[in-house]
Amino acid sequence: MNYLKYTQYVYLVFGAYFIYDGFIKLNAEEENPWLSFMFAGLAVFMFFFRRKFAKKFEDRNKKS
Repeated sequence: MNYLKYTQYVYLVFGAYFIYDGFIKLNAEEENPWLSFMFAGLAVFMFFFRRKFAKKFEDRNKKS
């Protein structure tokens, strides 16, 4: 289960991609960029959520 420590960073990669995609769509003025920005926000939220959950899980394992 050591891989769970690194999977949280995948959310940051997706967040960066969706921010990039949102700015590309914003400059194109043809497409709606807000969905990409919402996915980016969700990805960043999931990063912090998974990070907190992993720390809580690690602390619980240290106690037992």
